[in-house]
Amino acid sequence: MTDETIRCSVGITAYNEEANIGRLLQALLDQELSTVAITEIIVVASACTDRTVDIVREHMAKDDRIRLLLQERREGKPSAVNLFIRNAAEDICVLESGDTLPGPTTIEGLVSMFRDPTVGMTGAHKVPVNAPEQMVGYLSHLRLSMEHNLCLEIPRLGELIAFRKVLEAIPPDVAMDEAFVESLVIRRGLKVVYAPDAVVYNLGPNSFTDFVRQRRRNYAGHLHLRHKYGHKVSSLDNRLVLRVAWREVKSALWLLYALGVLAFVEALSRVLGGYDYYVRGRKHVVWDMAWSQKGDVGARTATASDCPPRPGVQSTNGPHH
Repeated sequence: MTDETIRCSVGITAYNEEANIGRLLQALLDQELSTVAITEIIVVASACTDRTVDIVREHMAKDDRIRLLLQERREGKPSAVNLFIRNAAEDICVLESGDTLPGPTTIEGLVSMFRDPTVGMTGAHKVPVNAPEQMVGYLSHLRLSMEHNLCLEIPRLGELIAFRKVLEAIPPDVAMDEAFVESLVIRRGLKVVYAPDAVVYNLGPNSFTDFVRQRRRNYAGHLHLRHKYGHKVSSLDNRLVLRVAWREVKSALWLLYALGVLAFVEALSRVLGGYDYYVRGRKHVVWDMAWSQKGDVGARTATASDCPPRPGVQSTNGPHH
């Protein structure tokens, strides 16, 4: 660790996370860091009734950077976040939900941005792990894809954030803690920055009931933040959301158009191929070359990732699932 290393405290809020907490702690311990150092990982376990606490203690025996803070009662996420902030030793705090997983370089990507003294908060790129073949899973993919495109214009951060310790506590009536931190950072004249390459994986709702429950509580929380504290997150800007949604519509229309063209070309090719075989007796052992395929494949491979997306599609530069 050098004098230029950015030190950070990582906080995890957890309630009955036995299915994920072990993987999350290991993922944090295995982070690939070069300019950043995680000096402590503080787990705030709120009235857990499963094996969350036991799993955390097992990992504490492996690495003394892990600390456990217990809350006997569930008092809401702001209470758990405040407990973390009061106990965090570093000026840069990383806050992650217990039901998520960071990518191998995510913490480096989030925290290294604080080398710029004008940056007050950063947020990760949320990627769902739901099966997109199911309708509710597809809705999670679609929503987070739109949110990603929204964040590329105006950051709206959550699930995994990093911030300077510019606050002592979050008010107990604030349900959307990340948005409140965002409002404080902006009021202090600091920048809120989105880190699209810093990926955090999460499992979205797997039923329509849970999907509605999640979106309902989030919207109510954002309305309260706007009316009482005067902060309006970007997702409440209907014109901006509609503009992002229109990109998705254009993407869908382009796909339908491309499928129609592909079907026509394939049908025409089969008719011509059948004519060659049945009428002309041609087997095409010696190919009639498609000369436009000929070229320097290596050179094209090097630039393929830089090609512009099809109309209506924003490039995510993130992993695909």
